[in-house]
Amino acid sequence: MINKPVKKIAVVGTGFVGSTTAYTLMVSGLVSEIVLIDLNMSKAEGEVMDLNHGMPFVRPVRIYSGTYEDCSDSDIVIIAAGANQKPGETRIDLAHKNTVIFKDIISKVISYNNHCILLVVTNPVDILTYVTWKVSNFPKNRVIGSGTVLDTARFKYLLGEHVGLDSRNIHAYILGEHGDTEVAIWSLANIAGIPMDDYCKNYCGGCKETISRTEIYNKVRNAAYNIIDRKGATYYAVALAVKRIVETVVRDENSILTISSHIEGQYGINDVCISLPTVVNKEGISKVLEVPLSDSELEDVKKSAQSLKQIIKNLDI
Repeated sequence: MINKPVKKIAVVGTGFVGSTTAYTLMVSGLVSEIVLIDLNMSKAEGEVMDLNHGMPFVRPVRIYSGTYEDCSDSDIVIIAAGANQKPGETRIDLAHKNTVIFKDIISKVISYNNHCILLVVTNPVDILTYVTWKVSNFPKNRVIGSGTVLDTARFKYLLGEHVGLDSRNIHAYILGEHGDTEVAIWSLANIAGIPMDDYCKNYCGGCKETISRTEIYNKVRNAAYNIIDRKGATYYAVALAVKRIVETVVRDENSILTISSHIEGQYGINDVCISLPTVVNKEGISKVLEVPLSDSELEDVKKSAQSLKQIIKNLDI
């Protein structure tokens, strides 16, 4: 339990996502200390040097490279280490090799720190969030996966582009797996409480055609694959998503985010980590919400959870 202001973040893994997350946290001014940990200590040191050279342009923050021992007084440990997703490879293809890596990482982190919040970013994030929860034996409120926070942002962005509005004014969710079985919750998508289709019909002068739900969903679901095909990795938007999760904890916001967590009974789903609308504060997860879903959406969320459970069954945890 975090009873004091969150001051220190440990980032395990200094690849594209880990290093960009460190940069995003550095410029955010949210915390006073960030330690970077990587098996490749030279890489971590290089990232730290690069970040520290920008220190005159940001609010004071101590950034340094370290070892797992430096997790001991960290309030949040962000895990961004693991094998990278390659072109043509699904997130699920990564499950077995990253499970082995995570079992080692988590055991090392908790040997020095059993009071922090563990924030999992590595893919497949839902499976690795489950692995982290099992291996750490932490209470479920202190094990968070980045989940569909990014997918939800992609969904809002695309809907905002379609109707010509600031995407922050679009209210919509992607739930379930962060991956191929994720579910777009069209029944709740709205602008100022107006259902999306009604808004397009009555208010959207620049909206020249009806929203193609299939097209937008496919763009959201396949976004990572398309980016990886073009530049090899995704990291800017996911780093901002992680920063948003950290911000919610640091500021004790009680904000609702579609993070991944261990589910116990919501929608009749049990013993799997998936993304549902979740209240997040300084304790980590406060409560998981059961928002009203259409019959088909509920069925798809259950199928998404079941597909992950099938993979988890075959893991050596």
